[in-house]
Amino acid sequence: MSRQPPAGIGTAYFPSTDVPRNGSDSVESVGQLRGLPRRRRPAMVALSIALAGGGVLVSAAVYQRADHQVPVVMVTGSVPAMGVITAGDLAVADVNVPAGVHVIPGSQLGQVTGEIAAVALRPGTLLAPADLTAAQPPAAGQVLVPLPLKPESMPASGLSPGDHVLIVATPGDQGQPSSASATPSLTLQVPAVVAAVSLATDQDGFDVVDVLVTAAAGPAVADQVSTGEFALIVTKRGG
Repeated sequence: MSRQPPAGIGTAYFPSTDVPRNGSDSVESVGQLRGLPRRRRPAMVALSIALAGGGVLVSAAVYQRADHQVPVVMVTGSVPAMGVITAGDLAVADVNVPAGVHVIPGSQLGQVTGEIAAVALRPGTLLAPADLTAAQPPAAGQVLVPLPLKPESMPASGLSPGDHVLIVATPGDQGQPSSASATPSLTLQVPAVVAAVSLATDQDGFDVVDVLVTAAAGPAVADQVSTGEFALIVTKRGG
């Protein structure tokens, strides 16, 4: 005769455990949990961020060098102040131009040729718009005086535009004053700047050197030059 469970008591169920079969020593884990995410160390996170940031900076630097070089006009020859710029004085170079630096694009190289230098230009420098002027010498407060010189009166090293010289009166024959005047027109040395030099000796055997002097000294210089009794003393080379 079968027993009936007491009234009010339900049937109990017990889940079976995984028991090794045939006496095996291996035991399979029951209800094995999924792997938890690895805990990130703060130092490693900071290092990763630093490496990523460094890569961005390097990439930016390479980009700047490779893609942001622009062709600009560069000076390759010495040009004195107020001198005419020739094609041989210029070239085009690809450079990185910092912000705020004013340059002339390489595409305008042909437009710069023939312009007047407002300041003395030196090789290896970038040409800026402020380095050019539309004004032809002489400038305000100056006059240009042509000086006829015998080749033997020129320095052996020659004269070039931008050279600084002194104009001095020289005595006449046997130390006597010129017959053109009792006393020299120039009683003091007059500083001047060479503006141009022509070595195409004329029929009288003279070369011509154009010099810039102050407007106040111009008449006396011209009068002294007309006597032929003067000399130039070089005090400084270039502009």
